[in-house]
Amino acid sequence: MTTATRPFAATDRVDLEIWSTTATLIVSDPGLREPARTELLDVLTEVDATCSRFRPDSEISRILARPGRPAQLSPMLNAVLAQTLRVAAATGYLVDPTVAAAVIALGYDRDIADVIDRARAVDLLGAGAEPGSSAPGAWRLDHDPEVARLTVPPGVGIDLGATAKSYAADEAASRIASRLGGGVLVGLGGDIAVAGPAPAGGWRIAVADDHRATVAQHQTVSITSGGLATSSTATRRWSTATGWRHHIIDPRTGRNPAPRWRTVSVAAATCLDANAAATAAIVLGDAAPDWLAGQGLPALLIDVDGSAHPMAGWPDPAGTR
Repeated sequence: MTTATRPFAATDRVDLEIWSTTATLIVSDPGLREPARTELLDVLTEVDATCSRFRPDSEISRILARPGRPAQLSPMLNAVLAQTLRVAAATGYLVDPTVAAAVIALGYDRDIADVIDRARAVDLLGAGAEPGSSAPGAWRLDHDPEVARLTVPPGVGIDLGATAKSYAADEAASRIASRLGGGVLVGLGGDIAVAGPAPAGGWRIAVADDHRATVAQHQTVSITSGGLATSSTATRRWSTATGWRHHIIDPRTGRNPAPRWRTVSVAAATCLDANAAATAAIVLGDAAPDWLAGQGLPALLIDVDGSAHPMAGWPDPAGTR
């Protein structure tokens, strides 16, 4: 995962526990700390209320409860869905929101903290661990972004988890920079977006398997714009009677991808694009390096043995920072 190191004083930084992860906010102007925090919380609240599949009262849950019926979308859900379908097509549907049934079949049917707690209970070990089937395909969703309307066919679920979090990071950083001014970094777990003027030397970001880790970091890099995201099979995982499961699903099979990459970090023009590319790389396995090179995206791939494979301009962890 990725997490921002401290280029400014601690008073310029806010860390919040949300969505079973850590939200980090850093601003270049200490006077903007509190209003920026308010803007961040507004975005996170809005994204949760519209996109969460764990809330029966969320907008997407209410739409899925009425399959086959056209639904008018809020501006936030319309924007998230439009970007979700864009990156789905851009990745050849390797990052596909219709994996919901497969994700649930593997046991990820509630907040990840609750999934892990349940897996630790001996009497429930292995519950919901059977592999699902291939995803129906995002192309089956009838979405018209111009009029903000969506029709979901019966039998098709939607999981926006792969994109809503990274979209929230982009949106919060953009709002804070445009409304308040100054430089800003927003991190949501392994998803980081920056906007406005960068500090001297760029925003310093530690790359590791887990954003909460204080050791075993792979390296520290810096960015001045856009986003950086890390996808990992070492986090958001749980034990079952048949082995470990994790949150990344290959839409083509409904199963976890073959274990090739433990962690993939990507830098891109937006956090959303970086996250989609990192997730697609884990799904692609051996084909990931060629695919990332074709996209022209700097990336660091860590294989299951811990060996690092930088590419497309990503600095070598063994070299200078």
